[in-house]
Amino acid sequence: MFFRKFGDKLKSLFGGRKIDEEFFEELEDTLIEGDLGARLTDEIVTELRETARREKITEASELQKRMKEILSQYINAYTEKPQKGRLSVYMILGVNGVGKTTTIAKMAKRYTDEGYSVLLAAGDTFRAAAVDQLDIHAERLGMRIVKQQMGSDPGAVIYDAITSAEAHGDDLILADTAGRMHNKENLMKELQKMDKVIKAKGVGEDCYRKFLVIDSTTGQNGVSQAMLFNQAVKLDGIILTKYDSAAKGGALIQIGRTLGLPVLFVCVGEHYDDIRPFDKDEFLSSLMGLE
Repeated sequence: MFFRKFGDKLKSLFGGRKIDEEFFEELEDTLIEGDLGARLTDEIVTELRETARREKITEASELQKRMKEILSQYINAYTEKPQKGRLSVYMILGVNGVGKTTTIAKMAKRYTDEGYSVLLAAGDTFRAAAVDQLDIHAERLGMRIVKQQMGSDPGAVIYDAITSAEAHGDDLILADTAGRMHNKENLMKELQKMDKVIKAKGVGEDCYRKFLVIDSTTGQNGVSQAMLFNQAVKLDGIILTKYDSAAKGGALIQIGRTLGLPVLFVCVGEHYDDIRPFDKDEFLSSLMGLE
């Protein structure tokens, strides 16, 4: 299904061969190519070597499921849902080009279908047409949106959105944010300001979440993005776009291992309904070539 090319490599590697030094060297190369990173790859291969020695395993195929078990400890699904009747704010972050604004629209459609009253907040006031783009989605979906002119203070947008949501009794605000990477320092300051406004407006800590949207094809760059945004405003989870593409998937394992971030949704197409909850077992089976 997903990550087919990488999964096929592992399936071929683990299938029908004896365990020897050449096998472990090939496995190491494959995992590094799959964006698991040198350090994590070394840990995995070392543990598999020890398992094979301790349990006297001689067939590589017997180690395939063991490796899935090892990877399983590094990744989880985010399963918590917003509380109906109590305002939640989800701040959606991500660099330009990952499909953040479209993902927000997909999330809005999904939560509305589940019975939530959703308000959109056009907090990406610095990218040309970002406000218009979210406004078009809101119109198509028949949803309310709070927006200001391009170049406005994003903190003021989120302030107005919370005020409006409280007045209308909304359950959930999905807030778009800037994603410019050419000036990281200013971007992070903007996000931190929005973060302070949300907290100052009295949104409960248990109702405020920050999710980072990552393009599944970006590999190691996705790990860097997660670390950068987590440093600015502590993240609660990840959302993956282009999940149906030729992604390798190892970067997600790295993010889970390094930051402990679970995955909320995966996007698998361009339509509003092309979003679904992350399935950990499906992901790992696909990644490992076990399907």
